[in-house]
Amino acid sequence: MHFKTNPSVQEKFDKYPDHVREKMNALRELVIETAQEDEQIDTLEETLKWGEPSYVTKHGSTLRMDWKQKTPDQYALYFVCTSKLVSTFQFIYGDLFQYEKTRAILLPLNGDVPREELKACISKTLNYHKIKHLDLLGG
Repeated sequence: MHFKTNPSVQEKFDKYPDHVREKMNALRELVIETAQEDEQIDTLEETLKWGEPSYVTKHGSTLRMDWKQKTPDQYALYFVCTSKLVSTFQFIYGDLFQYEKTRAILLPLNGDVPREELKACISKTLNYHKIKHLDLLGG
């Protein structure tokens, strides 16, 4: 897999408070790892959209992540709110995650995240336009 990054993304990560940067970097690594493990993804682009680290593939939906000072105890993965992604995640995983309407999975800053389930959500997002016609986005 080819990974393209914009230097402004690292600058954004460097500006997070230390305790947040650790969680955000782990989430960033999880996105990259998920893309590397997926044979259908040949390029992952990391850029900033709306000032947030964002991940784009040829056949995926944009995946963004951020921590916001107004909600200091959480960070989030953001999805295109008009997609079926978050509603599908809610159906599959129920209350395993906390959600913000149809736009985000909210993650606790102090606590663990369900890694494999989160990777499944990331994978579905990075492949969204190939699977959006499938029931439950392919499972």
